[in-house]
Amino acid sequence: MIIADEPISALDVSIQAQIINIIKKLQKERNTTLLFIAHDLSMVKYVSDRIAVMHKGKIVEIASSERLYQNPLHNYTKSLISAIPQPDPQYERERVREIYKDSFDNNSEYKLREIEKDHFVFTSINKAELLRQRKL
Repeated sequence: MIIADEPISALDVSIQAQIINIIKKLQKERNTTLLFIAHDLSMVKYVSDRIAVMHKGKIVEIASSERLYQNPLHNYTKSLISAIPQPDPQYERERVREIYKDSFDNNSEYKLREIEKDHFVFTSINKAELLRQRKL
């Protein structure tokens, strides 16, 4: 297993690309798992097959990279993805960012629940059912 904790933060973009290419090459050559920890969500999307989103030390959503970016279900994940800068000035002027209001409580009702196949969300049983029915 390769663990890369913020391996590209504070680096020039060209250096970031080189580091990522080296990491991906090592991963492929050794046929191993890569645990990539980062705040740069564009790079996370590029590097990852599967993503776990954490908030305040808890995993709030787990899904394939493609599914997570196409259909984020947890409000915190939605807010993170909505904050990713886009290279389109018109889009940037008009887009609405999701604002996450922390509704975490220590209620034992909340846990990771499978909403779709291999797509888990930290939520209550009632909210999970609404997510499954596409009502949230």
